[in-house]
Parts: sequence; structure tokens; C-alpha cells
Amino acid sequence: MVKNKGFRAWYYFRNGWSMYFAFLFAATNTLVVTYYLAIEKAPILKELFPSFLHYLLIIVAIGIPLLVLVGYVHYKKTSAFSNEVAVNFESNPFQRRVLINTEINLQINIKLLELISKLNENKLSENNSMETEKLLKEFQKFISERKFENAKDLEYLKDLYKK
Repeated sequence: MVKNKGFRAWYYFRNGWSMYFAFLFAATNTLVVTYYLAIEKAPILKELFPSFLHYLLIIVAIGIPLLVLVGYVHYKKTSAFSNEVAVNFESNPFQRRVLINTEINLQINIKLLELISKLNENKLSENNSMETEKLLKEFQKFISERKFENAKDLEYLKDLYKK
């Protein structure tokens, strides 16, 4: 793999700036500007927020839970995030390759399991033969039912986690 340190540094810089520094600067700027240009000039608002510290504490107490809720809705309750991921897969050849390779490996493993079962029909113990057949049927059923639009993969992952 060709590593261009300049572009990698630029990428890390942009991510560090946009995820951390720009966020902190924007939040600080918004709080300072709204307080000193809007609240200090309005007597009614000045009664609600007698000092910048009061304003900061109230905004943080309301804003953080609200923004956590908005983030949760973005990831879990709307199709926005799944569409972002779809765009990334469409445009990132490395992610596409991993997905396709995984699907190919899954098909190969099922075919190998079928062949091993056939080769060992009379050689495996009844218990091993039944386990292999059960596993094969379970995987085939799972693969036929799962789609990107449903939550079968997530359910399977949760079941594995419980075990």
C-alpha cells in the first residue's frame, strides 16, 4: 500500500479540526455571542440569566440531553444514518471489497459444510451428523431471511452476544 504522509496528515488534521476544535470553537462562540449580544441587551432575558455562568449552566443542562436525543434519533429512528453508510459503501472501494469478500466467504463456507456432510455421511457419529445438519439448515435459513432492510443481522449479533 502506498502511504502518502502528507495526505494522511491532511486527513488527520481535517478530522481533528472538524470533530474537536471546530465543535469547541463553535459552541463557545455561540454561547458568548448569544449572551453578550442578545441576552445582555434584553431586560426580560437578563432576569432569566443574570450572569453568563447562569446562562452557561442552564444551556448545558438543557442542551446536552437535547443533543444526545437528536443524535440518538439520527442514528436509530431515521433513515439518515443508514443512507450515509450506503453512500460510503458506494464510494469507498475498500468497504465494498470487505462486504463482497465476506459474502463470498459465507457462501463458500456453506458449500464446504454441505460437502463435508456428504463426504462424512456414514463416518460421523449420529450426534455430529445431526449437529452439522442443524447448523447448515440454521445458516441457510438465516441467509435466506436476512436483508439490508430488516434487522436479522442485528438480532443474530445480539443472540451471539447473549451466549
